[in-house]
Amino acid sequence: MSTAFADQAPDTAVRAYIDTHRAAFLDDLAAWLRIPSVSADPQRADDVRRSAEWLAAELSATGFPVVEVWETAGLPAVFAEWPSGDPDAPTVLVYGHHDVQPAAREDGWDSEPFEPVVRDGRMYGRGAADDKGQVFFHTLGVRAHLAATGRHAPAVNLKLIIEGEEESGSPHFGALIRERAARLACDTVIVSDTGMWAEDTPTVCTGMRGLTDCQIDLTGPDQDIHSGSFGGAVPNPATEAARLVAALHDEHRRVAIPGFYDGVAELTDRERELFAELPFDEEAWLRTAKSHAAMGEAGYSTLERIWARPTAEVNGIHGGYGGPGGKTIVPASAQLKLSFRLVAGQDAEKVQQAVRQWVASRLPDGIRHEITFWGATRPCLTPLDHPALQSTVRAMGRAFGQKVLFTREGGSGPAAELQDVLDVPVLFLGISVPSDGWHSVNEKVELDLLLKGVETSAYLWSDLAEHWTAR
Repeated sequence: MSTAFADQAPDTAVRAYIDTHRAAFLDDLAAWLRIPSVSADPQRADDVRRSAEWLAAELSATGFPVVEVWETAGLPAVFAEWPSGDPDAPTVLVYGHHDVQPAAREDGWDSEPFEPVVRDGRMYGRGAADDKGQVFFHTLGVRAHLAATGRHAPAVNLKLIIEGEEESGSPHFGALIRERAARLACDTVIVSDTGMWAEDTPTVCTGMRGLTDCQIDLTGPDQDIHSGSFGGAVPNPATEAARLVAALHDEHRRVAIPGFYDGVAELTDRERELFAELPFDEEAWLRTAKSHAAMGEAGYSTLERIWARPTAEVNGIHGGYGGPGGKTIVPASAQLKLSFRLVAGQDAEKVQQAVRQWVASRLPDGIRHEITFWGATRPCLTPLDHPALQSTVRAMGRAFGQKVLFTREGGSGPAAELQDVLDVPVLFLGISVPSDGWHSVNEKVELDLLLKGVETSAYLWSDLAEHWTAR
């Protein structure tokens, strides 16, 4: 490694290296974005494979001595490894994905979604932010780290696992990481598939909620029957579906299922203070939500409700006649679709069992029911005092030159699977902002923020090695 950059002050050297290689880095990212790696479209399977092979070649060119394309029962993932050479160095696994959402010009894009363009300091193209841009900043980041330190290998044992089916629900990812757990063994996982609060407010996410969802099918009479001849004398499945929905929450909008809150990790005063530091504009948030009022569990702010409290939502309800005019029947069946967002301390299987018991206890004789759960995603939460989190905050603070705040995500993802299988904490490092338009038309990434991601990555490996040793 040349000493041309290592002779400078560390931050100056990192920024100089990034500036020198900026154009080539963006050209390479644009080349990757041109590959339409849409995992949801079977006709694009060859493109997803081409994307994996392209990334593997790029990681080899970056300097990773071990790069492999890992097959699954579906679409391929990419694994890379670069040992530090220091026996006390921690091992860090970076997670991301190289598949993207479908996109077509006729959806409303201003330009071809798989022909990236740069306008006004932004790169537009499918995958620019979600997630190719946020995966790719680690390539230039590790090279800048080496250039600034004069090292020939990273200060940490660095691994990457970049999956190819995240946008299709990661159907084979769990099996892959269980099968390859020994190769993926690490001290922490860094997920680069997330974002920041805003362009002028750098943040680090410290957790994601889990998820389990179900369908409840209720049946009463063997067929629709006359409401005049039989109504009021036989159980009505649509009425019982409505009763279940009405009983789902109490008067304080807490979930009323017994046992639902067992194990829930309550917010600490410090966590509530950190949420309150964010410049949250509830009126603007409501406009984004296309809603006219904020509402939820009593005693909690809006951010606390969507980040740190479990929920039960009715996603759909159907029963009986829905056509024009009236049809005086007692319907034969009704259906509910419910989803439950879970927080740290909750066990998805126990929640499922609680739901089953609650439904069975509330239905009258003559109503048969069947509940189908579609799996579960566990919640994950990073302790605020974890040394790897503190390193991430310091690295981002150096890159952005300002205080880094803390957020969580209300949604769910594969991060918890990595946490559970590898038995390590999960951290989040992302530079995307809400205006980037994930899954929407005109997806883009702010180039200044993308390069701040590169800079954060460059600082992070030395900081982790200095402040944390392997377990």
